[in-house]
Amino acid sequence: MTQQTAVIVGAGKGLSASLARRLAKEGFHIALVARDVDKLTGLVAETGARAFAADAQVAPAIEGVFAEVDQIFGPPDLVVFNAAMRYRGPVELLDPVDVMDAYAVGAFGGFLTAQAAARRMLARGSGSLFFTGATASVKAMPHSVPFAMAKFALRALAQGLARELGPRGIHVAHFIIDGGIASSWATQGEGGPADKWLDPDAIAETYLSVHRQHRSAWTSEMELRPWVEKF
Repeated sequence: MTQQTAVIVGAGKGLSASLARRLAKEGFHIALVARDVDKLTGLVAETGARAFAADAQVAPAIEGVFAEVDQIFGPPDLVVFNAAMRYRGPVELLDPVDVMDAYAVGAFGGFLTAQAAARRMLARGSGSLFFTGATASVKAMPHSVPFAMAKFALRALAQGLARELGPRGIHVAHFIIDGGIASSWATQGEGGPADKWLDPDAIAETYLSVHRQHRSAWTSEMELRPWVEKF
């Protein structure tokens, strides 16, 4: 079996780090893409991944990263889009420039990543393209309009691509992470059960299992939530 390649766009701590560690154990070549690659130094050393600096909303930057990955590892087998900006505030105080930046990163960046991935996967006739959603993908909350706008759009992108690319051999899936991820939200000494937050390692395990699904029973959307999370 040939060594597979994974590209994670919007890499950082939490889910991206857990996914990189899990894929490294499986022998994947791993490309980590982020605006600030300095924050990935430890993860790169731990996993043997390669870090690439790029802004998810800039088309030439994303295409350039995928071209580099082609040269170093070959076309990707798995691409995960994790990029997002959590810009919050009451609507009357939101800065339109910042709102557009949040939307461009979280939604348009998903499109650019998908387009670059699809061009390569279609040439081979296989691959997995995964999008990380949130509670905001299906339920917009007060003071979180910019984040919800991007997540709603990302879900629509995933649905359309699943219908378009699935019959052509590309597995597209959208994951609704309905709750806080432990590495991002848990605080030391906080009361309640230790597993009230989603374990990023458990999420990563789920992503890998979906990537390995047989095409006769592909998952197109999955909701993940801790056992105490309200529906």
